[in-house]
Amino acid sequence: MMVQQLLNYKSIDTVWSVRSMSNVYDALVMMNDKNIGAVLVIDDDHLVGIFSERDYARKGILQGRASQQTYIFEVMTKKVITVTPQDKIEYCMKLMSEGHFRHLPVVQEDTVVGVISITDILDAIIREQKARISSLESYITGTPL
Repeated sequence: MMVQQLLNYKSIDTVWSVRSMSNVYDALVMMNDKNIGAVLVIDDDHLVGIFSERDYARKGILQGRASQQTYIFEVMTKKVITVTPQDKIEYCMKLMSEGHFRHLPVVQEDTVVGVISITDILDAIIREQKARISSLESYITGTPL
């Protein structure tokens, strides 16, 4: 399965983002309101980072920074690994596993077109396995799908 197929299955196709000069508190409020674990950091239509709950825990709270007085650029992950819509989800899983992160921006021609999470990948794999099982059961029993 390709990343584009995964994006097509997502019920929410909005890319939530903040600017690097936003304060951490505002980003955390957005993440809470949208029930998401990370937001992209986009300045002038360019992806400059990603901010996750893990970033806040490690670079914010544990370092004694107050969320309302800390800017996103101070705690965001600056080296963002991205994928394209044409990449395979197995490749995405490998990147996430090796890099110990749960969110991947999807970029095409320098434009962010989506974000996938490890949950999105797991949901897609489960859907694919259920379809395969159903097809095999249909084949074995001789009943059409």
